[in-house]
Amino acid sequence: MTQALRLAVVGHTNVGKTSLLRTLTRDVGFGEVSHRPSTTRHVEGARLSVDGEALLELYDTPGLEDAIALLDYLDGLDRPGERLDGPARLARFMEGSEARQRFEQEAKVLRQLQASDAGLYVIDAREPVLAKYRDELNALAMCGRPLLPVLNFVASANHREDDWREALARLGLHALVRFDSVAPPLDGERRLYESLALMHEKSRPQLQRLIDDHEAQRVARHRSAKRLIAELLVDCAACRRSVANQPELEKSAIEDLRTQVRQREQRCVEALLRLYAFRREDARTEDLPLLNGRWGEDLFNPETIKQLGIRLGGGAAAGAAAGAGVDLLVGGLTLGTAALAGALLGGGAQTLRNYGSRLKGKLQGQRELTVDDAVLRLLALRQEHLLAALDQRGHAAVEAVRLGALQDSQWREGKLPGALRVARARPEWSSLNPGARVDQVERQEQVERLAREIGSVPGAS
Repeated sequence: MTQALRLAVVGHTNVGKTSLLRTLTRDVGFGEVSHRPSTTRHVEGARLSVDGEALLELYDTPGLEDAIALLDYLDGLDRPGERLDGPARLARFMEGSEARQRFEQEAKVLRQLQASDAGLYVIDAREPVLAKYRDELNALAMCGRPLLPVLNFVASANHREDDWREALARLGLHALVRFDSVAPPLDGERRLYESLALMHEKSRPQLQRLIDDHEAQRVARHRSAKRLIAELLVDCAACRRSVANQPELEKSAIEDLRTQVRQREQRCVEALLRLYAFRREDARTEDLPLLNGRWGEDLFNPETIKQLGIRLGGGAAAGAAAGAGVDLLVGGLTLGTAALAGALLGGGAQTLRNYGSRLKGKLQGQRELTVDDAVLRLLALRQEHLLAALDQRGHAAVEAVRLGALQDSQWREGKLPGALRVARARPEWSSLNPGARVDQVERQEQVERLAREIGSVPGAS
């Protein structure tokens, strides 16, 4: 069995070492992330495996706090006539009392790097290049291990990437990786592992396995996410309620329908968060911002629908305001009582099978409530926004999900996807309806068809 590559994550206090590890391990609970200095006080480890085989061991270390004094102390350890190399000088340092007292934190870092195959030196790219950082790198170089600088937080507008590149080059460190543990680039992990493979050639096979596995997981995760969204939309499109034609009963039924749709959307949000290994509190429908409003309040607000550029067709504005389409829609037309009677008498067996009980209810003074097309469009847009945000979110993020603009969405205009038009006539397809039969083969086929039409990321069709 191949031995796992041991990797120490080192750097100054509060530069994002634990944040980087949270993103690489996709574990929001790893370590403690805080703006307070010296949050990590001991070495913590994590292991990345594929098919049960450990390929990479990552070790989070305390922050280096006083590298200037440490380097002065290390330089003074040579005895008269000696010229120790880095590892020999560190060995003498570890034997002394200062490694257990004044420089205890630094000794933990150096000891872990010496016990590892290589190190990641994490840099907060927003910070200016100071003398203490150069001294840290000089002290770490004494360990005799390959060191790969990682420029963290490069997504920030005020990063100093060019200054850091120049400073690292002066120290002979020309290979580096750009990263951002809060908003990692799509290829960030791949570039990091490829750079490590160049520095530690014998670990290339296991690093390539990690790259391949993470890419396969990313594609599978995105496909699963699109299916969750498709399930939500089919559930809501097929949902319908019959209610007596009385204002108070209609009002109560509409509010009940709204509540169930909101709850169903929240379940979808929570499922997406679990899929991406985020916490429930990282996003909720009631506090995910959408333009100038809030999701929970805006779902049935026609003004929000208009702001998103969703076109309201004939009669849809009233339905959107109520949160429901009122009356049975067949072929895009609202059928009156006379037309219903004719359809019931002349439609034949197929019509009776598909619509008989509903037409009968209409003749008896019942009305049917369905989720309006415009609301379905808004649901789809919101889930696509959330999916895009999760695809770009690192597991070190501590702020709630913020949604940006989603350009050129198919949901703003034109016909609804065919799967939703089919679902309109199949109330048994909705888990929100009594007697639902969500395991029907045709329903599963339509869900899969719809999932393929939902927005995708590169490589995740």
